[in-house]
Amino acid sequence: MNIEIDGLNINYRDEGEGDVVVLLHGWGSNITLFDGIFTLLTPKYRVVAPDMPGAGESDEPREVWGVDEYLDFVYKFIKKMHIERFTVLGHSFGGRVIIKMANREEMAKYIDKIILVDSAGIRPKRTLAYHVKVKSYKAGKAILSWAPVKKLFPNALEKYKKGKGSADYNSASDIMKGCLVKVVNEDLTPLLKGIDKETLLIWGENDDATPLTDAKIMEKLIPNAGLATIKNAGHYSFIDQKFVFEKILASYMQVNM
Repeated sequence: MNIEIDGLNINYRDEGEGDVVVLLHGWGSNITLFDGIFTLLTPKYRVVAPDMPGAGESDEPREVWGVDEYLDFVYKFIKKMHIERFTVLGHSFGGRVIIKMANREEMAKYIDKIILVDSAGIRPKRTLAYHVKVKSYKAGKAILSWAPVKKLFPNALEKYKKGKGSADYNSASDIMKGCLVKVVNEDLTPLLKGIDKETLLIWGENDDATPLTDAKIMEKLIPNAGLATIKNAGHYSFIDQKFVFEKILASYMQVNM
C-alpha cells in the first residue's frame, strides 16, 4: 500500500485488527524483513509498518535528514493512519527513532510499550586506532582532491572513497549518505533515562553492529527495562534465531505461536 506524506510516496503495510503495534525497520533495511513478526502478531493485533523515506519502496527525502526529521515523518505517518495508542517495536535505526520518540511529549503520550531489537543509539567509544584511521582517510582525501593530482588521476578520489566506506554508505545516494553520517554521529545515551515506558530489549549475543554492551547500558539507564539475550544471533536476531525471537515476542505480547 502507498500513502503520500509531505509530497513523498511512502510504502507501508497495515494488517490485522485490534490494539496497534508499529514496526520501525533498521538502516538499509525495509518492511519485508518483518514478515515473521506480521504473521505472529496479526491474529491479535493491527500491525503497521512504513518503509522509511529512502528505504524499500519509499521515496528518498529531498534533503539530508537526521533522527529528528525521521521522527517528524513517523509522527505524521501515525497521524495519517489514525493511530491513537500503540506499542512500538524498532530494530537498529528504528530503535534510534523510538528513543527520541519516547522523549518527545506529543508522541510519548500515545506509546503503551516499547520493544527495542538490537537497537542503535549509543555512540561507541573511539579508540586510538579509529582516530588514526580517520586522520589517514582525511589526509588521503586531501591529497587526491588536490587539483594537479585530480587532473592526473580523475577517478582516484571516488575509488578511494568507495574503498574506505561501509557497504551501506557506498551503496547509498548522496542524500542518503548525508543522512547516514548525520544519524550515526548522534549519541542518544543521555535520553535513555527519560524513557518512562515499559521497555523490552531483545538482543543477539553476537551482535557486532550494536554490541550486547549497548543493551546492558540501555537496561541500566532506562528505568523500566528488561533484557532478553538470544544466543547464536547477531545484529538481525529476529532472523538469525527466528523461533527463539518469536517465542520471546509471543510471550511478551501474549499471543499464541
